[in-house]
Amino acid sequence: MEALNLPAFAFKVKQEKDKFWIFDGIRRKYLVLTPEEWVRQHFIHYLIQYLNYPKGLISPERGIIYNSLAKRTDICVFDTTGQVSMLIECKASSVKITEATIHQATTYNKNIRAKYVVLTNGLEHYCWQVDFEKSITIPLVGIPDYQNL
Repeated sequence: MEALNLPAFAFKVKQEKDKFWIFDGIRRKYLVLTPEEWVRQHFIHYLIQYLNYPKGLISPERGIIYNSLAKRTDICVFDTTGQVSMLIECKASSVKITEATIHQATTYNKNIRAKYVVLTNGLEHYCWQVDFEKSITIPLVGIPDYQNL
């Protein structure tokens, strides 16, 4: 896997037959190491180790229903009241961040109503603050740390 624009960490990878697996410390199991999973695991580590997000408030691959279809978000971060405060969509590093990928994240957020939406491919990271009352989305320079949510 390629180097990302995220801090390196001591990940656990194993190989079984022709597949590589990476350990997910949140779900406490090994997952197939896809390019998107590589980005997701790095971003989770970044949230916990560098932005001080509590591990217990992070939920990877959470199921949602959108337009009667079952979908999965990549990462949801909850606040202490149980509401999703940040929705994070991860793409493989080879996937360009385009209007279509931004549209996917914001479409999911119509149901979730998170205050922050993050989109990353591991190389580029974008974060927006959403004000549903004013119907505006504000691009942010960085991703807020946990204390500033």
